[in-house]
Amino acid sequence: MSTATAESRPYHHGDLSRALVDAARKILETDGPAALSLRAVAREAGVSPAAPYHHFKDKAELLEAVAHEGWHELDLALSTARASTPDARARMTNLGVAYVCFARDNPALYRVMYDRSRDKDALPDQLKDDGAYCQVRNTIDENAGGHVSDIDLELATIAAWCAGHGLAEMIGFKQFASLKAQLGGEEAFLRAVFEHLGMFAKFTEKA
Repeated sequence: MSTATAESRPYHHGDLSRALVDAARKILETDGPAALSLRAVAREAGVSPAAPYHHFKDKAELLEAVAHEGWHELDLALSTARASTPDARARMTNLGVAYVCFARDNPALYRVMYDRSRDKDALPDQLKDDGAYCQVRNTIDENAGGHVSDIDLELATIAAWCAGHGLAEMIGFKQFASLKAQLGGEEAFLRAVFEHLGMFAKFTEKA
């Protein structure tokens, strides 16, 4: 399709910025970050090369939008795991499993989320105000009955988050294959790892 034709054609997308983010995610997952550019995203979305600049001033701003969507989807995954688990103690394990499964199923998106957050002065907005990070912190607080200090609660949340992130980085290691088989599969392996951490014991004993 020529540029002139693309420019003159009305956008068939209900939300062009949404279509551009979807196109960016597809490129990231199939071809990797090196293949991502505004021109490539325009081509994938079926719009003119100039169209993305109406929504994103550069590639960095587009990646911010992709990361924003990733944090939102992670929050949804954790919220679902939390809401579907009536047992408070099991809730932490299920949050961990949901976190690692999200990272495993969305590897390129997951990487962008952290790459865009690493040099910021504060956590992404989507981790605040009952976002994904707060899902973990609130669950620990519930298990503790609200009887721990703010600093202990924050440190426990960081510890839990780091445990999930570390396991997400290692879940594909071939060295774990036999253990996964013994335990009955990958999800059973994840559950067993989180249950053996023991780092939440201090906060799950009711005062």
